[in-house]
Amino acid sequence: MSRENIATVVKILESLSDAQQEQIIEHLREYIADLEDELQWDKSFQRTQNKLVEVARLAKQQIVQGKGQVIINYI
Repeated sequence: MSRENIATVVKILESLSDAQQEQIIEHLREYIADLEDELQWDKSFQRTQNKLVEVARLAKQQIVQGKGQVIINYI
């Protein structure tokens, strides 16, 4: 984010009441935490994606060879 954008956000926040500022800041904290969680999930998935593909291929082979079975989840 550019300094100009940050300055604009600060000016907007300063024009609001303290209660409104606190509410917006809390919302931003939650939003940023959610973004960080998503980034962490994406990194974890990228690290394990090749292994997941390998396991899926093995499962398909085992099913074709009659060594495995399809699992159906009931809700």
